[in-house]
Amino acid sequence: MTIAIVGGTGPEGSGLALRWARAGETVVIGSRDPKRASEAAAKLRDEAGGKISGAENKAACEFADIVVLTIPFDVHAEMLKRLSPALRPGQIIVDTTVPLAASIGGRASRTLGVWQGSAAQQAAELVPEGVPVVAALHNVSSELLKGGEPVDCDVIVCSDDKQAAQRIRELARKIPGVRALDGGKLENARIVEQITALLINLNIRHKGHSGLRITGLPPEAYDI
Repeated sequence: MTIAIVGGTGPEGSGLALRWARAGETVVIGSRDPKRASEAAAKLRDEAGGKISGAENKAACEFADIVVLTIPFDVHAEMLKRLSPALRPGQIIVDTTVPLAASIGGRASRTLGVWQGSAAQQAAELVPEGVPVVAALHNVSSELLKGGEPVDCDVIVCSDDKQAAQRIRELARKIPGVRALDGGKLENARIVEQITALLINLNIRHKGHSGLRITGLPPEAYDI
């Protein structure tokens, strides 16, 4: 399985690349600048080993099984329109995007209204037919991903495609410490995205790297 991470030179993308490379996955770092992507990939290879390469965003997506978006909301629609010719049925888009007000100069602890309901639902309107969108990994701290310790966080996965959602829950669980939960249909992504703003507020207030844990569910809720 090959994972392309669009915007993979940023903190969240490089953190995910590091963790998945350590788990044995093949990762392609995507960037608008292919040189920058290659440099970031070389640095991550030195740290994690494994199969990590770099490419321009569109090229990174062409042969990937899973495409992970780790981009700011202000370039979200533009990027998806640019990537669309490289996407094909059977691929899975994982959207980690949160419509934070910071993307237009506002506060990082506030979210923007999205006409479709959420960034993930906007993505679903923009990708080619037959490419499922899965909303996931919004609330995993990039600082913790870049470390070596288990990540104390639950990942809520939302999608209208159950098989795609299951594959991404499996992928999320390859990050030590992470539990992955079925969050239902893609429309629920709007709630999960907004939680990120709350966590950012807590992190600013308490100078931490907070995550999310869901309690009180039966053990089978965390099973695939």
